[in-house]
Amino acid sequence: MMSTMDSSSRFLFLSLFVLCFFSICNADEITYDARGIKINGERKILISGSIHYPRSTPEMWPDLIQKSKDGGLNTIETYVFWDLHEPKRRQYDFTRNKDLVRFIKTIQAHGLYAVLRIGPYVCAEWTYGGFPVWLHNQPGIQLRTNNTVYMNEMQTFTTLIVDMMKQENLFASQGGPIIISQIENEYGNVVAAYHEAGVQYMNWCANMAAALDTGVPWIMCQQDNAPQPMINTCNGFYCDEFTPNNPNSPKMWTENWSGWFKNWGGSDPHRSPEDLAFAVARFYQSGGTFQNYYMYHGGTNFGLVAGGPYITTSYDYDAPLDEYGNKNQPKWGHLRDLHLLLLSMEKALTYGDVKNLAYDSISVTIYSYEGKSSCFFGNSYTDRDVTTNYRGINYTIPAWSVSILPDCSKEVYNTAKVNSQYSTFVKKGNEAEAKPSLKWTWRDETIERIKPGQFTAPELLDQKSLVEDTSDYLYYMTNVNISTNDDPILGKDLTLSVNTTGHVVHAFVNREHIGYIHAYLGEFEFQFHQSITLQPGNNEITLLSATVGLDNYGPNFDMNQGIHGPVQIIASSNGSADVIKDLSNNQWVYKVGLHGEDKKICNGRARYNQWKSDNLPVNKPFVWYKTTFDAPPGTDPVVVDLMGLGKGHAWVNGHSLGRYWPSYSAPGEGCSAECDYRGPYKPEKCRTNCGNPSQRWYHVPRSFLANTDNRLVLFEEFGGNPFLVTFQTVAVGSICANAREGYTLELSCQGQRAISNIKFASFGDPKGTCEYPFSTAGSQSFKKGTCEAAGALSIIQELCVGKYSCSIDVSEQILGPTGCAVDTRRLAVEAIC
Repeated sequence: MMSTMDSSSRFLFLSLFVLCFFSICNADEITYDARGIKINGERKILISGSIHYPRSTPEMWPDLIQKSKDGGLNTIETYVFWDLHEPKRRQYDFTRNKDLVRFIKTIQAHGLYAVLRIGPYVCAEWTYGGFPVWLHNQPGIQLRTNNTVYMNEMQTFTTLIVDMMKQENLFASQGGPIIISQIENEYGNVVAAYHEAGVQYMNWCANMAAALDTGVPWIMCQQDNAPQPMINTCNGFYCDEFTPNNPNSPKMWTENWSGWFKNWGGSDPHRSPEDLAFAVARFYQSGGTFQNYYMYHGGTNFGLVAGGPYITTSYDYDAPLDEYGNKNQPKWGHLRDLHLLLLSMEKALTYGDVKNLAYDSISVTIYSYEGKSSCFFGNSYTDRDVTTNYRGINYTIPAWSVSILPDCSKEVYNTAKVNSQYSTFVKKGNEAEAKPSLKWTWRDETIERIKPGQFTAPELLDQKSLVEDTSDYLYYMTNVNISTNDDPILGKDLTLSVNTTGHVVHAFVNREHIGYIHAYLGEFEFQFHQSITLQPGNNEITLLSATVGLDNYGPNFDMNQGIHGPVQIIASSNGSADVIKDLSNNQWVYKVGLHGEDKKICNGRARYNQWKSDNLPVNKPFVWYKTTFDAPPGTDPVVVDLMGLGKGHAWVNGHSLGRYWPSYSAPGEGCSAECDYRGPYKPEKCRTNCGNPSQRWYHVPRSFLANTDNRLVLFEEFGGNPFLVTFQTVAVGSICANAREGYTLELSCQGQRAISNIKFASFGDPKGTCEYPFSTAGSQSFKKGTCEAAGALSIIQELCVGKYSCSIDVSEQILGPTGCAVDTRRLAVEAIC
């Protein structure tokens, strides 16, 4: 027995020794200097993209990361979301799409680096900035300042994450993919509001992080006074003018905003691929060596995680990969071409001698390395192209663009010249359903009433404190007794007045719903006024307050939420208020959440679910609906169209799809008939979808679905028509390209869809452009020009029709002679999927 134990012990020891040996052998040394992050002593060009693991599913992660790699990224960046991982104090959750270790290992399996932004404040349009709301209730706490209660909690969670990564050998110093970590987040934007305590806190963060000994550099973004050894970094639409606060720190851009987020009541923001590429090229031209897209894939705000407030469930962000994981073309392809070119110039950009010149009002930067030179020509004018002569050759640089000449002779890339394909997506009905309409059952939501034993207080309490983000809903209930003889409000016109910072308030008098009001975007403190009738004796006043995401940004954003008062009954006659009965200091009874939430009706199956199939109500508030459906065949992303509903929450097979609100439309004005990429971008520029619901379609990940008998459960708060609900798939319907000679054009319908027809093809000087989404249907059609290759259409048909994708070398050698001047030859293609 002793001999067997000794043998087993020796084997275990040897196994651990081998594992440790290989981990040490594979470990990377991560250092830096002014020219870049160094991996094992070699400076690197790092091109990164943000993918937030909980905004997709584990089943989606490999595809998202592979498409990122195919798009020329070598690094993936993510925040860590404290509220998801510690929903209750010292109770942790790292399951399913919260499995941070699995996500980092998926990055590693694809051969990419990782940047871990621990924060743990993240902003991210995430409710409460990613903080668990139980922090709000810790006695004496003040967030993000020199406060012992908060700092102890922050240090505990940060240490937990670092230790978890160490245990899995995920830092590069252990052979893992994590090459950079971040502490805090954009604190420099708010530090002034905290005065000296803010500076003390910032220094404490730096010392605390450095003491965790990860073996990789730490960064602080938007922190001009970040102390060493922290590297301060830039966030914004443009960071070419950013300079680190230490001459030995590299120039790093942690958030290049690839688009913008969308609000309930807002239209769709877009950032053009030309402007985004211009910002990236300028950054690397000016000495940058690390750049990260925020976001590369935005994803979906499942559950209650959307912040803001009033951030939509879709977090598409107009990113290079759309909400569902499709390539957002041409943005994905235009940036891929830039990334591959920059990576091919890595040695010159990180080791070359740098010379900056001015030629004919353009900025010229020359990187010289080992006898070779690479050039950037930048034109920052917004209204005119510039032609310059360099080494005897004329170059025309379009307005607001950068040309890159890797040999300082031939222009290989210009940020304003988009050659990659444009994709137009369509939504198709569910082929698995023989009938277009779903069969529904329903049940009422039970409206809460005052009962013995409930929590009470003689004041109006903060909704955030009571709910702790477990629900959007909190009941405030009180009694009002009207004397039958001498009450001064008898015989007068009565109005219930409620002041609130909740986002929706419903009012009930004696259990009858008398109305509701919701805040409008940007106006989150408002009043509810409604005429009421009270009976002699006791009257029950019930107010249901609903939030639509908690504040996530700004100094001192930890403000109270919900009905703060005053709550009054105003008695008036002849149009003037005679008596005001203030209920604010009444004895109030509180109930967190909906009855249906308590009973987990969203699961749709348990015995207490008394679903009815007859007399289905339409346009009735506070109703639960349920239906079953089969999954659409194929692999295309699935969405549910909730047009016709009001506001509420949706679940499929018990998985939350997030909030829905298709009854809230964007204003009818403010959108663009076209998008001029020239000039500084701002979120108000290049908008679409004015006058339509801010979000009509909601993502249903394939991993949520079985082949048949799937359950959709809806809680409808405002009232709507479920008969209009349909399931659809999202697929590329048509593709368009306008590529210059010398470019290898790749056409793809994405997924398992083949190119069915070439609608138009002309190689020569065709007329027309691809302008989706800034075009009306059919306006991107091409016409033949004055010269073309006669056989181009048939050649492209042979290369592409019936195939998932095809590559076309745009040249006379492949497509035939055109008779056009050399500098004008282009290939225009329209194809149907």
